[in-house]
Amino acid sequence: MVLEGFTFWDSLYMTVITISTVGFSEVKPLSFEGRIFTVFLIMSSFGTFAYTITEVTKYVIDGEFRRLILHIRVDRTIGKLKGHTIICGYGRNGKQAYQTLKESGITCVVVEKDKGIISELMEADNILYIEGDATQDEVLARAGIKEARALITALPNDADNLFVVLTARVSNDKIKIISRASEDNSDTKLRHAGVNNVIMPDRVGGAHMAQLVVKPDVVEFIDLLIGQSSVETHIEEIPCHSLPSSYLGKSIVDLDIRKNWGANIVGFKTEEGEYVFNPSPDTLIQKGSKLFVLGTMEEIRNMKNDISKNS
Repeated sequence: MVLEGFTFWDSLYMTVITISTVGFSEVKPLSFEGRIFTVFLIMSSFGTFAYTITEVTKYVIDGEFRRLILHIRVDRTIGKLKGHTIICGYGRNGKQAYQTLKESGITCVVVEKDKGIISELMEADNILYIEGDATQDEVLARAGIKEARALITALPNDADNLFVVLTARVSNDKIKIISRASEDNSDTKLRHAGVNNVIMPDRVGGAHMAQLVVKPDVVEFIDLLIGQSSVETHIEEIPCHSLPSSYLGKSIVDLDIRKNWGANIVGFKTEEGEYVFNPSPDTLIQKGSKLFVLGTMEEIRNMKNDISKNS
């Protein structure tokens, strides 16, 4: 328009056919200045076109498009969940927690912001994850914090864990929260913030190694019971409210668990929260109490199935 005095539409037409390298006939013959301008326009257009193609190709090949599709699919799945467990941080502790929960058949949602770990989760099968900072309210909301049964925050920074706990407790006052802690004075702060259990991996690991020196057989036996080995025998907790109503008010001996399923009751939690080891056969079953049953996976599975049929 400036160099040749073309109208707006003629100038637009000339610009489009030049940038697209189609090269239809000129509206009017160009002057020397117009040709010089066209040369620079073509050269700059090639650079812009090449950059655009590179970025689009990178977007598709590097998995950005695939990542977007996966995020949409995962968000839809998480939106339908209830009673799941949220794991904040997929480091060593978070990954171990996920594996243990997965083996127990518990649905988990992982929240992680590290790009490298997210790429690892993308390649894994059937892992529900949210990419983002767990300290942000909207990220926990996307993970379904209001419908979650439990939250495990295993972030490396105690301050971040504390912030996650505060956010989670405000969003869901009934959720069970387990938090990792590194500093000695962090456990008290986390409990004040609403954590149900605080785990200090360094302290637990050191104590465990020391006990292996002092009481090696006892420690290995306990490891068997809590499922840290390939042996199937382990301890399972059975909430008494899940038992048939006809069982409530009866004594442990009336259940006859050993005769019916081969398992043993080794512990009992009263409605007041008191733990009783090796409870008396006369102990009464109450709605708010729990039974701790020792047996193989098959024995406990059969017991649960029979109980659910009678409920």
